[in-house]
Amino acid sequence: MTKPKYIFCTGGVVSSVGKGITVAAVGRILKARGMRVTIQKLDPYLNVDPGTMSPYQHGEVFVTADGAETDLDLGHYERFVDEPVTRLSNVTAGQVYSDVLEKERRGDYLGKTIQVIPHITNEIKRRIKKVGKETDADIVLVEVGGTVGDIEGQPFLEAIRQMRTGLKRRDALYIHVTFLPYIGATKELKTKPTQHSVRELRSMGISANVIIARTDHPVSQDVVEKISLFCDVDEEAVVPLITADSIYDVPLMLEDAGLGDYIMEWFKLEERQPVQLDEWREMVKHMGQANTPVRVGIVGKYVELEDAYMSVKESLVHAATACGQTLEVEWIQSELLREEGYEAYLEGLHAIVVPGGFGYRGVEGKVQAARYAREHKIPYLGLCLGMQVMCIEFARHVLGYEHANSTEFDEATNAPVIDLMYEQRDVTDMGGTMRLGAYPCVLQPGSVAERVYGLPQIEERHRHRWEFNNDYREEFQAHGMCFSGLSPDELLVEIAEIVDHPYMIGSQFHPEFLSRPNRPHALFMGLVEAAVQLRDSQASSDSESVLEEASN
Repeated sequence: MTKPKYIFCTGGVVSSVGKGITVAAVGRILKARGMRVTIQKLDPYLNVDPGTMSPYQHGEVFVTADGAETDLDLGHYERFVDEPVTRLSNVTAGQVYSDVLEKERRGDYLGKTIQVIPHITNEIKRRIKKVGKETDADIVLVEVGGTVGDIEGQPFLEAIRQMRTGLKRRDALYIHVTFLPYIGATKELKTKPTQHSVRELRSMGISANVIIARTDHPVSQDVVEKISLFCDVDEEAVVPLITADSIYDVPLMLEDAGLGDYIMEWFKLEERQPVQLDEWREMVKHMGQANTPVRVGIVGKYVELEDAYMSVKESLVHAATACGQTLEVEWIQSELLREEGYEAYLEGLHAIVVPGGFGYRGVEGKVQAARYAREHKIPYLGLCLGMQVMCIEFARHVLGYEHANSTEFDEATNAPVIDLMYEQRDVTDMGGTMRLGAYPCVLQPGSVAERVYGLPQIEERHRHRWEFNNDYREEFQAHGMCFSGLSPDELLVEIAEIVDHPYMIGSQFHPEFLSRPNRPHALFMGLVEAAVQLRDSQASSDSESVLEEASN
């Protein structure tokens, strides 16, 4: 095995500039050249992982197949590069400090004074090297979270500076992603913030080799030359990246700007054409040509921050594109559905998605969304909690259990159709203790789930503590609910669906984590196909009504 090359990506000027998508896009254009690529995210916050953080703080929690709760950027990595990431791909300051302090308590350091340098930086470097070794990657891309100048990020910047030791000069490449602000009064882009950011990076001992300049406006050659001169990088290494219509345009924009060729030349790698990018170009072209809208409502409690449902939204985009449709998302705050006249928020939708979540706030509104979908035959996809509220609604309004609930929300309910998993009942720690990661699921012959998957058995990623209560399984089945996906031992309900309904499915797992832009997930494809059928049938009925009125 040859030693991997390393690309370290830092950010400057402002946060949320799209560094994660940029790194994922770089991974895509390198994989298109046949390189084995792995990506790692370094997060400077002291949480061990984002699993206990509010989605308002950090967006969605992306779950890997091996059961790690990670940053949402890892979802971008998987969707763009189409390679599974692992728990090694997300390193937080909390993990690093915890490991170092645990070793100190055991006496592993033999009485030494424990310091940020070398102990913390050595642990960071160990984790960077480990992900490359275990994945046998040609190129390891490492994204450093936050922006240059953040106090908490300094040990990580020092670690990636030290990574040059032991490497040949051209075995490491430093990419700095900055933002070019536009001054409306003078109608010009300003490079001074980028210059200051690069200077700050140099003060940490790192010189940027490539500068990706994010902007909302066209970048002139004069601006490129100015950045090259004042930041001491090659002109061809200054890559303007204008805000794209779709995040899936970004790999093509970077490729067309020559970044792929520049990286290959930097590492002195064999020149290869990005032939595997042709399919990606066709996909993006197909996205741009779709113009028939399908309206899907996402009913959640965190809809004010769309990043909280990043993978759900992207999965819908993937499916809509494959069906030749333009996705129109209606973000619906679930708490609003508790109000009288809640139907107004759901009217006109072609499909409803109820994603996962924790805590009681907004749950009753999600129950109402499930009821509306069932009674009005609207295609519905419930994810994790979305499946559970679908079962709660069924118990209340079909089986007559007026106070049916989950013990997560009402411990004293007399109809606990959703209950805490047996192995979770003695768990006290919140972080990393749920049922996490990939588990198998057997599909029932003849079910809608089996039809859309086209497989007898699947494997999907989980993140939950509560499950369907098997005491109610027979009664549910007798009244029109099919449990179409079960664990191999048949003890856990994984998929539920309404029999007398065009498409009403809930999954205990999170299918959104496995959807890819050029390979949509089966459950989302089934939903969008059902939504298109509903929309077209409504349009046909409307046309017939107009003709009938005209003839009268």
